Formats: sequence, C-alpha cells, structure tokens
Amino acid sequence: MKIKNILLVGVGGQGTILVSKILSTGLLQAGYDVKMSEIHGMAQRGGSVSTQVRYGEKVHSPIIGIGDADILVSFETMESIRWLEFLKPDGIAVINEHEIPSAPILSGKIAYPKGVIEAISEKVNTKVINAAEISEKLGNTKVMNVVLLGALIKSMNLTDIDWESIIKDLVKDKFVEINIKALNAGMEAV
Repeated sequence: MKIKNILLVGVGGQGTILVSKILSTGLLQAGYDVKMSEIHGMAQRGGSVSTQVRYGEKVHSPIIGIGDADILVSFETMESIRWLEFLKPDGIAVINEHEIPSAPILSGKIAYPKGVIEAISEKVNTKVINAAEISEKLGNTKVMNVVLLGALIKSMNLTDIDWESIIKDLVKDKFVEINIKALNAGMEAV
C-alpha cells in the first residue's frame, strides 16, 4: 500500500491533537505502520497547531512535505489557507466553516480574510463542514473536532475500523456517548 498523508490543522484548544491520537490508534489497530508528529506553536495563546499522520505498509518519517498531503483537515477556516501548499494537487481539503479571530484581528490591526473557502475550492477538491453547527445541535460544541474526524474517516474510506471502541478507550467515560454521536454526524456530513 502506498503511504497516505493526513495533515490536521487548527488553533490551540480545538482538539487537533486528540483527533490525531484517535486516528493514529485506529490505523495502528488496523495493521498499518503509523507515524505522527505534532507542532504546538503558540497553541495555548490561540496560535496555530498542526499534526501530521502518515500511514501505510512501512513509514520511515512522520513529516509531510510540501505538496504531499492526501488530505488537509482544517479545524478553523483561515488555517486551511496557511497550510494549503502541503496538499497534493489532487488532494482533498476538508474545511470547518468556523472562524476564530487571531490576536491581530481581535486588536483591529487586520481583518479576517474573506473568500478563503471559495479560493481553495477553485484549486482543489473541497468539502466544507459546519462542525460548529453540527456539534451545537448535538449539545456540546467541544466535540467539533470529532465531527471533523468523522468527515475525515469517511473522506479517506476508513470506515471499516472500530472507531467507537477507540473513542471509548481514549475519551473520558462521561464524554464517550457525545463523541460517538459527533463521529457519526461527521461521517454523515460528507
């Protein structure tokens, strides 16, 4: 099997790293060799966070090069444009239609960029998810990340892995049920 490359990007506090751990665990249980790397940056201050997950028969490095990602999952709209150069021309961009203003935007120094999704849609196969709205309907906006995980799983045809048992193992008991609902909602959204 050819190596597959998944790039997950967002800002601190969105659960990007938890999703990467769930994803990596599932891929390992499915028998793949998996490598994961994470970059926190200024995550605690709302800065950019990225994780890279590579899987296949044998993976030698956890790093995805420019133009090598099969799929880019953006937990925040603007992050998708920051990381777009890492996506293959025939790759898929899964974008959460959710804006989190950075410090310069909040201070009024710059405006949040307009037309991000439209610009990306002109370049690559793009799937837009409003994970905030979906998670709000489920009753907990903190599961937005798992909604996006569901969209990723469906987009990469990884539905034959027992994701529910992995969530049960990696998520606190009181949040398991809502996370499983979020996973399924994300799969249905694409």
